[in-house]
Amino acid sequence: MALLADLHNHSCLSPCGSLDLSPRALLSLAAAKGVKVMALTDHNSALNCPAFSRLAPRYGIIPLYGMEATTQEEIHILCLFSLPDAALSFGEYAYGILTPFPNDPEKTGDQVYVDEDDNIEGEVEYFLPNALDLSVDAIGGKAAEYGGIVIPAHVDRPAFSMTSQLGVVVPGPWAALECVRIPPSMDTLGYPLTTSSDAHYPEHVARRPFKLDITPEELCPDGPGAGVDMAAFTRALEKRPRG
Repeated sequence: MALLADLHNHSCLSPCGSLDLSPRALLSLAAAKGVKVMALTDHNSALNCPAFSRLAPRYGIIPLYGMEATTQEEIHILCLFSLPDAALSFGEYAYGILTPFPNDPEKTGDQVYVDEDDNIEGEVEYFLPNALDLSVDAIGGKAAEYGGIVIPAHVDRPAFSMTSQLGVVVPGPWAALECVRIPPSMDTLGYPLTTSSDAHYPEHVARRPFKLDITPEELCPDGPGAGVDMAAFTRALEKRPRG
């Protein structure tokens, strides 16, 4: 059985995204397009993951939680966790090493986190897309300390990617590589390849999902509320095409 998955999505917390894309809107739009496994990955923060967690079962979606982290080299890396508390803990760590540049909502966009009814609970002070004081060599090990896995984002894009910043894909503890198109035009070192939507606006939702060869029971053996079995999830990613 193959589940339609999308592991890269932003919400109203990301300043470059739409205020209309709350966790509720994101899940509703994704469910309507058949997505069954979905991650919320705002820039360097997981503050909308609690609402995402409470809402996902209503839409029949198995949730993953995390962020699109920006390394010292300005490489975007998806950091994914099974439970919202793990993502929030990693998010607290990340915010502590984020370049402390105040956000200006009028110039760069709002950074709000909400409850499941789209009520604003707060706004983040520092500009979230800035780089963390964490290198690409260190991010995988740090995410693993919180029970997470890492996937370099859009490796075939000309900005904020491993190839745009370093010129090549470098070895690391990558569970997969995210591409805009498969096959990509560069050497991907034999890592499993995925696509994802990198949704920032409602019209982006579920534009590039991929098939994950796993059943819901294998992915969540103790039920969706208990979180994803990350070992089973990683094994499913290993079945994906390779470059």
